[in-house]
Amino acid sequence: MRYSQALIPTLKEAPAEAQVVSHVMLVRAGYIRKLAAGIYTLLPLGWRVVRKIEEIVREEMNRAGAQEVLMPAAVPAELWQESGRWQAYGAELLRFKDRKGADFLIGPTHEEVIVDIVRRDVKSYRQLPLNLYQIQAKFRDEPRPRAGVMRGREFIMKDAYSFHADEDDCKRTYQRMYDAYLAIFRRCGLAFRAVEADTGNIGGTLSHEFQVLATSGEDNIVACDHEACSYAANVEMAQIVPAEKATPAAAPREQVATPGQRTIEEVSGFFGVPAAALAKTLVYRRDFDPETGKGGTLVAAMVRGDRELNEAKLKRALDASTLELAGDAEVERATGAPVGFAGPVGLVVPVVADHEVLAMAEAIVGANAADGHLRHVVPGRDFQATAADLRVAVEGDACPRCGKGHFKAYRGIEVGHVFFLGTRYSKKMHCVFLGEDGKEHVMIMGCYGIGVTRTAAAAIEQNHDEGGIVWPMAIAPYQVTLLSLQPGDADVRRVSEELHEKLEAAGIEVLYDDRDERPGSKFKDADLVGIPLRVAVGKKSLAEGAVELKHRRDKEATKVPLAEIVATIEAKVAEELARGRT
Repeated sequence: MRYSQALIPTLKEAPAEAQVVSHVMLVRAGYIRKLAAGIYTLLPLGWRVVRKIEEIVREEMNRAGAQEVLMPAAVPAELWQESGRWQAYGAELLRFKDRKGADFLIGPTHEEVIVDIVRRDVKSYRQLPLNLYQIQAKFRDEPRPRAGVMRGREFIMKDAYSFHADEDDCKRTYQRMYDAYLAIFRRCGLAFRAVEADTGNIGGTLSHEFQVLATSGEDNIVACDHEACSYAANVEMAQIVPAEKATPAAAPREQVATPGQRTIEEVSGFFGVPAAALAKTLVYRRDFDPETGKGGTLVAAMVRGDRELNEAKLKRALDASTLELAGDAEVERATGAPVGFAGPVGLVVPVVADHEVLAMAEAIVGANAADGHLRHVVPGRDFQATAADLRVAVEGDACPRCGKGHFKAYRGIEVGHVFFLGTRYSKKMHCVFLGEDGKEHVMIMGCYGIGVTRTAAAAIEQNHDEGGIVWPMAIAPYQVTLLSLQPGDADVRRVSEELHEKLEAAGIEVLYDDRDERPGSKFKDADLVGIPLRVAVGKKSLAEGAVELKHRRDKEATKVPLAEIVATIEAKVAEELARGRT
């Protein structure tokens, strides 16, 4: 492709709303343009990157035995009403009525549609297992769309759904999809970790996220640092090794006046002790239905003063359908004290405490009285609580899987997620089959998603420098950018044209910068756009019978004889593409 004929509108400055690196780079390098909040047009370079990712995904999904379909974006509401998600989903679900007044939605995900397809045409165990996928634009009406295509309202996603006669077969496909995802993100040239994760709104009982490691990542993950251990998890799921029980203190419980001392920092400063000597008590409301205003009971949860309570873990420990912090008035009614003075001693609501709290020799806790705290409180002696793993994992925690390593903390960007769904959707929507025993059984399901446009953005967050994007070879819009530094010179123009033809004849994807621009401008645009290999044809190097070759990651260019340049580029492209396949 000749640069002079291409739509590559590079900018010196990014728009004010572009804050994260990928958003800035994609706008400045001419890959995307904003149409509305969280909605972007993919320009030619951006579309080429997305197509590269799609093809990698498609090849690996097909290799894993999945079949591609394409489902409608507009979905009748009755399917979501049947599954219960029409009521459960909030404002992010884009709902509309057709001209006849029927309710529809733009699909943010397609579990209901695929279940409807399968229940109509799959009747026997002989037709199972079945794994269907699509690559399609989705829409979720995010309240604060940000970060460009990293978290937009409209995005391209690969979503796959598998159907099985039993759990063991579903778990085998789950593993095949897990392995396919490893291959996909390796081929995309990304540094990533597969981590155990919460199932969230999708549901199910088993889940892994695929996290691209980047300092700008919005997710916190931990991974074992032992070379023989592969355990990694989102901090919402990371298991904690229970602390050993300390010898209980002998001192009697004592109430101390602490006027105005509410926060952990204030109380630890007042007593002159570290935050780890305190245990904080938080009051939550569980199983409350906001639509009916009914239900909901209070429960108290405890973690050590220097720890953060993990609400996802607490929700699982309670087997709660909903969970939220209680309001100030509710806390005061339950504890008899304002917020900031809650404690477990004498509390009338159930108490769930982190293992670490129950292992403490003694603790300072709220006294359930205004301006008061209790010290020398011994778990088991002064209060009873249900034990659970409730705290957020942190770097340095012992690995629960191997028992040898410790957690190292990372920031990650979620680009893929696999779920073992079980019968969450198939049971509600009566997706059944006749088994070998002649009886009707509910199908077991798995669900597997990849954010295609999000993967492109994550690749930039991980691969960039001050000059611009540094694309991995497999997903770069072109493999080589060819710069004609003095196109007005007859020899430079002739060699550039010949080299362009030879590279394309060799199957190399080339962006040929034939513009009548200064060399410095061409070099800057090449760095910004981020194509892996750069060939510069100029009078000075041609006088030596050579051209300059530079990898985008390297600081310096090298001179390569003109007769060898095509073979050299072929070898470098093949080497980088092969690296992701091993």
